[in-house]
Amino acid sequence: MKKTFKIEDLDCPNCAAKLEKAISEIDGVKKASVSFIAGKMIVEAEDSDFEAIVAKIPSVAKKTIPECTVII
Repeated sequence: MKKTFKIEDLDCPNCAAKLEKAISEIDGVKKASVSFIAGKMIVEAEDSDFEAIVAKIPSVAKKTIPECTVII
């Protein structure tokens, strides 16, 4: 399953890269792509675990980039 999320207060491309790496490391995530310019993130993950993975995304984002907010 693939879903797009809006990201607010992402300040730089380096932050986008750090966030992309952190989200990619969540168990079950196949691929994460973060666009600094568009202010969005696309996450592809296992269908069976998708809801649990989505629930983890905001806390991982806050831990990685405290000023950023992922809109779920």
